[in-house]
Amino acid sequence: MNIALLGYGRMGQTIEQIAIKRGHNIVLKVDKGDTNYDITKADVAIDFSIPDVAFGNISNCLNNHVPVISGTTGWLQDYDKAVSLCNEKKGAFIYASNYSLGVNIFFELNKVLAKMMSNLKQYNVSLEEIHHTKKLDAPSGTAISLADGIISEHSSFDTWQLNSGDVTTIPIVAKRIEDVPGTHTVTYESEVDTITIEHVAHNRQGFALGAVIAAEWIAGKTGVFTMNDVLNIG
Repeated sequence: MNIALLGYGRMGQTIEQIAIKRGHNIVLKVDKGDTNYDITKADVAIDFSIPDVAFGNISNCLNNHVPVISGTTGWLQDYDKAVSLCNEKKGAFIYASNYSLGVNIFFELNKVLAKMMSNLKQYNVSLEEIHHTKKLDAPSGTAISLADGIISEHSSFDTWQLNSGDVTTIPIVAKRIEDVPGTHTVTYESEVDTITIEHVAHNRQGFALGAVIAAEWIAGKTGVFTMNDVLNIG
């Protein structure tokens, strides 16, 4: 399979290594600011660029009938436009805030726990995410996905807020520490005890592998999908 990498930072370079090991060809490596490239060389594109150019990259792929896997966060104000364009062009598109196979299992575990805790009003919930200092957005897309998962199953909460919260708001604390790939913690705390679930990424390999698996899966398909479709979970 011929793959285009839209964004060639540390994540793009890790994806390249894994894709080549799995027998794929990297036919394009597009760094930030590059606009003069032919996306039609690729069978599928994997976008790990920056928020300001993500929607343009995705639109370019869909307009040229190239399936696109997007892992860039911080651009979701345009997500509905991307979905509409994908449907209009009969394209193929996956967005995930995190492509790690373990994190996507963690998302489902988070929903199950939230449903179990929904009638236990004595517990307050909070989220913490820790990432490397080069991460541009806060909170992380993964933390937002976790918060949305709690909101979908727990009737006490209707939104999230960075660094603070009230009785109906899930507080998210975002920390930036050198060389931390990603740690996400969900905590339920009462006066008598604390329940915590946590996912700790040891390196970028898991994120990159999941993105390549998604690219392999989407070949020949039409529609808007999620990692739950790829992994057949949820």
